[in-house]
Amino acid sequence: MKQAVIDIGSNSIRLTLYETDGTEFRILFREKIMAGLAGYVEEGALTADGITCACKALIEFGQILRALKITRTAVFATASLRNIRNTKEALAVIEAETHYSIEVIGGEEEALLGYTGAMRELKLCGGVFLDIGGASTELVLFENGEVRNSHSFPVGSLNLYRRCVKKILPGAGSLRRIEKMIKEEMDDTNLLPAERHSPLVCVGGTARAVQSIAGKYFGLPENCRSITAEQLEELCGVLLFDRKQATELILKNEPDRIHTLLPGLLILQHVFQHFEATEMFVSRYGVREGFLCQRLLTKDTDTRKTGN
Repeated sequence: MKQAVIDIGSNSIRLTLYETDGTEFRILFREKIMAGLAGYVEEGALTADGITCACKALIEFGQILRALKITRTAVFATASLRNIRNTKEALAVIEAETHYSIEVIGGEEEALLGYTGAMRELKLCGGVFLDIGGASTELVLFENGEVRNSHSFPVGSLNLYRRCVKKILPGAGSLRRIEKMIKEEMDDTNLLPAERHSPLVCVGGTARAVQSIAGKYFGLPENCRSITAEQLEELCGVLLFDRKQATELILKNEPDRIHTLLPGLLILQHVFQHFEATEMFVSRYGVREGFLCQRLLTKDTDTRKTGN
């Protein structure tokens, strides 16, 4: 059986097509549109142009799925529609135009679904799960195979760029503004406890882009999906403070993220340092796979228990 899942994110809208037998899955293909919906938010509301942009992306994906004769499609939205004041109105227009029923998932639920998806691949017993999106960042602390704490923070790579950066890449003043906003939103001792946790398990476009650039910069094997704390700090030194080399590295490897990579990298660095992590892993699976497992497969997976 083939099942499509569309994720309406704040930075990108993504389609993944799966082959499932009701309990397991394999990915047939992935497609994305860099819609940048967080860039269409004005005074807390998604603008008409932003709604049109979302509609166009869903219609384009619908055409692909019809050509492939895919009849099973589930659509959900994260902070793109959750963190706006006109969620109900935007949702009504998008559903009417595209004929898709869209589920808007909450921040903590997004964190747990992303964690569930990542653990389908990595099956670690302890660490920190981190998903840096365009308008929010989800974090899950887990120990002994069980979730200890989860939260969604209203900072992401695209909304930080819009609020803090005046040019394509942030200068010294922009970097200070971004760091200040990250600390203000995330450094609550009840939500982000100051305890050592490692590794970081990362999903999302920022993490994948950082892994890609690190692979090229350090000459890592193509199948390597981990970065040490030392490697991340060296890479941050280059990307954040050497504008010429940063521009070249991003444009050669992740040109779609020329605006958003550095704000997202600062979130990653902040969490890495906060938990004194020694290593990060980038999972191939994330919130879409968690959504598939929890909502669509006949045998539910245990969100709160992993490993042995």
